[in-house]
This record gives sequence, C-alpha cells and structure tokens, in this order.
Amino acid sequence: KLIRNFTEPVQRVERLQADIDACLELAKEFGESEVLAELERLGPELAREIEALDLRVLLGEPHDGDNAFVSINAGAGGVDACDWARMLLRMYLAWAKAKGFDVEEVELASESEGGIRSATIEVRGPLAFGYLKAETGVHRLVRISPFDSQARRHTAFASVDVTPELEDEAEIEVKDADLEVETMRSGGAGGQHVNKTESAVRMRHLPSGIVVRCETQRSQHKNREVALKMIKAKLLALQVAARDKEMAALYGQKGEVAFGSQIRSYVLHPYQMVKDHRTEHETGNIHAVLDGKIDSFIEAWLRQRSQKAKTASP
Repeated sequence: KLIRNFTEPVQRVERLQADIDACLELAKEFGESEVLAELERLGPELAREIEALDLRVLLGEPHDGDNAFVSINAGAGGVDACDWARMLLRMYLAWAKAKGFDVEEVELASESEGGIRSATIEVRGPLAFGYLKAETGVHRLVRISPFDSQARRHTAFASVDVTPELEDEAEIEVKDADLEVETMRSGGAGGQHVNKTESAVRMRHLPSGIVVRCETQRSQHKNREVALKMIKAKLLALQVAARDKEMAALYGQKGEVAFGSQIRSYVLHPYQMVKDHRTEHETGNIHAVLDGKIDSFIEAWLRQRSQKAKTASP
C-alpha cells in the first residue's frame, strides 16, 4: 500500500512529462499558438505533481500509508475549550474533504452549553496517517470569548491525538482478559435504532489504562470491533513514543496527549496569527487555517522531522 502511494504519483509525473515532450515536438512541426496554450496548462500541473511527490518522499515511516483515527478532547478553558474542540473538528473535516479523503464519525460527545467535549473520526485516504500525525499535541486558542458577556480575552486548549488504523492488527496483541467492556445507549447518529439498544461501547485496556469509546456503528459488535482497533492504535503510539523522544514528550502514561505538550497557537486577538512552536512556521491568515488549509504546517513539521532523522543517523 505504501509503495502504491509513491508509484502512482510518479506515474502521473511521467505521463505529464511525456505530454509536454509531445507538445514540444508538435510546436516544432506545426507552429506554436495552440501548443503554447496546452503547455501553459500542463506546466503548472506538472509543478504541482512534483511538489506533491517531493512531500510524499518524507512519508516513508511504518504506518504512514495507513488510515488514521483523529481524537480531539477539550482541555482547560471551560465552554471556550469545548467550542475550540468543535472548531478543530471542523478544520480537520475541511482538510480531509479538500484531499478527497473519506471520513467517518466514531464518537462525538456534545457539550450542552456549546461545542464538544470530545470527538473521534476515522480518516481514510492515501497516507492519511502520514500527514495527520503532524497534528498530535495540544492546540491553543486565544480570542475574545463569544461566551463572555464582558467580551474579555480568553485562552482555551484542546488536545489532538492521531493514531494509525492498523492494516495488520496481529502486530499488536491484546488479550481478552486485559479488556473491560461497557455497553450503553448511543448518543450519536443512527436514529431510533441506536437509542433503543445498548450499541455504544466503552473499552478499557486494563494494563495501560487506555479508554476509548465507539458509538456510531449500528451494532454493538461493530462498535466493539472499531474500539479494539483504536486500543491497538493507541498501544502502538505508546510503543513508538518509547523509542521516539519527540513523540514521548507528547504522551502521558495512559496513551493520552499530555496537556503540557503545546504544539501550536491560534491567536485571533489582539492580532491574528497561527504559529507552530516546533517548527516556527507561522501565518497571519488564521481563517484559512481554520478552514482546513493546514498543509504548510504539516509540510514544515515533516521536513523538520526528516532533517532531525538525517542528523541523528550515524
């Protein structure tokens, strides 16, 4: 699967280059006007494909080609934090849509005053985990709170955890005896059926303390299946953190993103700026970022990570 994610864009570049070569031959033989128009179309397209391929070269780590689970949890900041978690969910949904990826809601816990306490989505598409792993950590929002009658500035935090959906689940072994499973009525999508049956599943991995919840599948069996995938993904994240200093700084003992691991700030007041504290990459166009345009932040982190790996290797 990972190899296919590289071969297909290489083939697209080769086809575009062949089309350009053919246009140049036609220009020599028949004149320039129509051929130049075609070259003007093909040139930028080739440049975009080469740029995308250049970025994909950075995605060669194990599981980069896998689909991804993205979990968002409101942190400090009260109702503002819940609203911030909602804004982040919207941002990632917009990013995935622009990429042409499929998204499925796994769990969503709404907050009565506004926003969400937590949400988990599954993002399916080429190199989904490879790209989105850059987003793991704590995201900070500074703005004039719409929930404050005195219009004061508030700071809110939310954590984002990205884990791969393992293609080979046998890679991580989980014993049935190590699992504690609770069932409950779902509060998610699905209509009357899920509200009348205890289809939602909360699963705890006793040795690690990891807890996940899945509620959007129609059957308890399917929810349990997805919950087990999430448990295995989080256990893998802990294994990676054990040998990766950068990732180790992000995770607590229970496989949760630690709230001391702030990676990015989004400031709406008194100025507008999004800044990644790991790479120093920043932009003043915060609304574009909140609308899902986060590729420049992902690319900056991937390039930095690749450079660190080269420096560390003997």
